[in-house]
Amino acid sequence: MGDQEPRGRQAVRRGGREDPPVIRPLGRAPRGEPGQATVEFALVLPLLVMAMLALIQVGLLVRDHLAVVHAAREAARAASVEPDPARAVAAARRTLPGAEVDVGARPAVGEPIAVDVRYRAVTDVPLVGLLFPDPEMHARAVMRVER
Repeated sequence: MGDQEPRGRQAVRRGGREDPPVIRPLGRAPRGEPGQATVEFALVLPLLVMAMLALIQVGLLVRDHLAVVHAAREAARAASVEPDPARAVAAARRTLPGAEVDVGARPAVGEPIAVDVRYRAVTDVPLVGLLFPDPEMHARAVMRVER
């Protein structure tokens, strides 16, 4: 050992052989508080779950809004070709059961007719649904009377 210089940080044994490098398992910190990552994960996990559930609820509300708009268009289309307002209401309720449909007075051919659709969307995603009330959605569609 006297005439040999150590290479790097590895110890040199007699005969010029080096000790193998120390291999630490992945994921284990050399110093610090043991279990700190677990505690931090336990603190952040509820926030991540709430954010995920809120995102799911927003997606469901967007879907319901699109259904309300579609129901209003279908009802306006039916009202523009059928003189009976019950057909327009039935067309809207086929698309969106439970919707309130208001068909305006039928004007002369070539004039616009308006249909209003209201729907109370249900916020039923766990935890998030308890925090927010059920929103009321509204859509109005106007089409020209054809017959």
